[in-house]
Amino acid sequence: MSEGLTAADRERWAELVVQIEQARSLYYQADAPTMSDVEYDALFADLVELEARFPELASMDSPTQSVGGTASEQFAPVQHLLRLLSLDNAFSSDDVEAWAARVEKLLGELPPLLCELKVDGLAVDIVYENGRLRTMATRGDGRVGEDVTANSALIPAIPQQLTGGTTTHPIPPLVEVRGEVYLPLAEFEALNAEQRGLGLVEFANPRNAGAGSLRQRIDRRREEVEAARTSAGAARAQADLDRALARIGRLRLVVHGVGVWEGHEPAAQSEAYTALAGWGLPVSERARVVDGLDGAREFIDFYGEHRHDVEHEIDGVVLKVDDLSMQGRLGSTSRAPRWAVAYKYPPEVVRTRLLDIRVSVGRTGRVTPFAHMQPVKVSGSTVELATLHNASEVARKGVLIGDL
Repeated sequence: MSEGLTAADRERWAELVVQIEQARSLYYQADAPTMSDVEYDALFADLVELEARFPELASMDSPTQSVGGTASEQFAPVQHLLRLLSLDNAFSSDDVEAWAARVEKLLGELPPLLCELKVDGLAVDIVYENGRLRTMATRGDGRVGEDVTANSALIPAIPQQLTGGTTTHPIPPLVEVRGEVYLPLAEFEALNAEQRGLGLVEFANPRNAGAGSLRQRIDRRREEVEAARTSAGAARAQADLDRALARIGRLRLVVHGVGVWEGHEPAAQSEAYTALAGWGLPVSERARVVDGLDGAREFIDFYGEHRHDVEHEIDGVVLKVDDLSMQGRLGSTSRAPRWAVAYKYPPEVVRTRLLDIRVSVGRTGRVTPFAHMQPVKVSGSTVELATLHNASEVARKGVLIGDL
C-alpha cells in the first residue's frame, strides 16, 4: 500500500468512479448527457491523478483502464477485429509538447504528424470484405459494439460497395475502417425545426441527435407499421417510420482510422486516407501532415479561431504520428495509443443562475457539494449540475443561491 493512502482517498476514488461511469452511461447508452465535456474531463483528470499517487487504486475495472461504454442489449453484439481505443487528452500547449517529447524519446525523433479535426459524433467500426460492407458497429466497450449494419444502408455517405481500386491501392480482401457518424449543424437545425413544428421535444445537441438517430431499431418500426396496417394507428405508425428514416438519412460519416488491413498495406495514415477516398469512403479534406510542433500549433490555432466555420461540431484536434510502422513501434496503453493525442480547446464560458446547492455524502462521511443550475447549453450539451469540489471551495468563491 502506498504511504499516505487514507480512507478518505479511497472514498474519493469510489465517488469519482461512480460519477464517471454514470456520465458514460448517459453519454454512450442513453445519448443524453447531463455533464459537459469539460466537467467530465475534470473528473477523469482527478481520477488519473489520484491513481498516479496511489497505484493500488487503479484496478482493471477503473474507468482509466477502459474505453467508452458497453453495448446495449437492444442490438446484436459485434466483435471488432481489432480493439478500438480511446485517446489521451491535452489541454494546453505544454501538454502537447510533453506528448511530443515522449514520442521523440521512444522513437529517437519526432516524425511528421497528421493533424485532423476531432469530430463530435458517434464512433463506428466498418468492415469491408472483398469490397462489400459486411458489418457496421458502434464502438461499445472497444471490443464489442452494437450491430447497426442495417442502418448503414440508409446513410448515403456510407458506400455499401467499395470501387475504384488501383494497382497502387487495390481494394483489400478484408479492411476495417474507423470513423465518426455525425449530424451536420445545418441538418441539426432543420431537424429541431421539424420537432418544434410537430410539438415534439427538441434535441439537446447534434451529437445526441446523431447518435440517437443511428441507434434506432428501424426493423421494429417496420414491424409496428405492419402490425398497425389495418388499425386506426396505421397512419401514425407510418409517420413515425418516415421520420425515423429521414433522421438517419441526414447523417454523415468521416473516416479517421483503420484497423485490420489485409494485403497491400499503406506506409502512412495519410496514404491510407488517399486510398480510402479513392474507393468512395469520406475522409476529411482538412487533414494535414506537418513537420514538427510549429505546424501542429498553427493547425490548432487556426481551427481554434475558425471552429464555428466548420459544418459540424468539433471538440478539438487530433495529432497522430503519420508513419504506420512508427505507430506500431509506439504501441498503446490499456486504453489509448501512444502515437496520438487529442488537444481539447478551452471550455466555453456561459452564464446561468444557481438554483440550489446540494450535497452527496459518501460512506465515510465525505461531503461533496453540487451546484443545481438553471439548465444551460455548454459545448452543445444541456447542463444543470456541476460539482463544486468541496465546502472550502464554495466558501472561497462566495457562491450563493440566486447568483449568476
